[in-house]
Amino acid sequence: MSPTVPRIVMKFGGTSVADLDRIRAVAEKVRKQVEAGCEVAVVVSAMSGVTNRLVGYCRDLSPQHDEREYDTVVATGEQVTSGLLAIALQKLGINARSWLGWQIPLRTDDAHGKARIVSIDGANLIDSMQAGQVPVVAGFQGIGPDGRITTLGRGGSDTSAVALAAALKADRCDIYTDVDGIYTTDPRIVTKARKLDKITYEEMLELASVGAKVLQTRSVELAMKERVRVQVLSSFTDGPAPSEGHLPGSLVVDEDEIVEQEQVAGIAYSRDEAKISVRQLPDRPGIAAAVFGPLADANVNVDMIVQSTGDDGMTNMTFTIGKTDLARAISVLESHRDAIQFTELQTDDGVVKISVVGVGMRSHAGVASTMFRTLAERNINVQVISTSEIKVSVLIAAEYTELAVRALHTAYGLDAA
Repeated sequence: MSPTVPRIVMKFGGTSVADLDRIRAVAEKVRKQVEAGCEVAVVVSAMSGVTNRLVGYCRDLSPQHDEREYDTVVATGEQVTSGLLAIALQKLGINARSWLGWQIPLRTDDAHGKARIVSIDGANLIDSMQAGQVPVVAGFQGIGPDGRITTLGRGGSDTSAVALAAALKADRCDIYTDVDGIYTTDPRIVTKARKLDKITYEEMLELASVGAKVLQTRSVELAMKERVRVQVLSSFTDGPAPSEGHLPGSLVVDEDEIVEQEQVAGIAYSRDEAKISVRQLPDRPGIAAAVFGPLADANVNVDMIVQSTGDDGMTNMTFTIGKTDLARAISVLESHRDAIQFTELQTDDGVVKISVVGVGMRSHAGVASTMFRTLAERNINVQVISTSEIKVSVLIAAEYTELAVRALHTAYGLDAA
């Protein structure tokens, strides 16, 4: 590739290709990049609502369906979109063709329904792009070691796009969504939320893992590993033309590209949490393993953990899990009651996790104390706390979600002027 020819991957999600008019609009966006002199590859999701319908078909026929056949069915959504967009581009006079995951090939492991990418051979696509053709790739899908179609899990088209950008040695990967960038928090809650021009991989990964839904967590992990510059921007607005030298969205980049780090980059919240308290357990070595071992065996992921010990040789253990795993977790713990020897099990799904994230925490003291003071001033009780090098998370009652997010956004000086 000539150093003067930018190479980009453009990824469009389900809302961006929801119907034929939207697909025509996407084709126009691709055409502009081609006419600006870029080598372009496109990755598409299924049209909005299609994957849910296909999943429903499988479940209605058999709740315990064969996951290999499930992948065969749900992968067709992206196949349809890739063909339709190729046709729309051809109508505009753009040389384009559709590619399915197995044709590239994009190879994965055999974990059907949630496969991980093993390798991508980008040679054929590079040849296609250098010959002036636009490859339109069906995201979300690949080929397993047994030659069967696999899918990458919900949001997997983001991961397809980032992996493809790495394989093609693209200058960046543009993720087109229904928002125009990455904000300091949810603008539906905080009207003064600011769009970030740049955010580090680590910050975006933490925000994605604690509730921000702009990018799929696995796609950010891959971008950070492969150092793929990712831009998030809206497919519903027209930003400045590429020739103006301005990128209209938010860039996810290496920390070295950001000169001055803010104390806090953003605030995220997750309503998908449930709290479990296992009370009156014997305070002895191995008790944590006795509680969390069976949960791990049942594929229940545990997040925030607090243990409190009394003077009577007994202890209480409180932790959070995904709300959808609550019934299964209760069943697992009750089935191991005799082995664990707990007295009582208390649960609460009316909670929310609030997190403040920023690499600037490494060099700024007082982030946690600001969070606790701000919540206390509004009489919001903190139930559980967890921290990492660039994140502080707390669990609070769900009814205080909006109040907490707004108060913290102001307390950390994130409000737009």
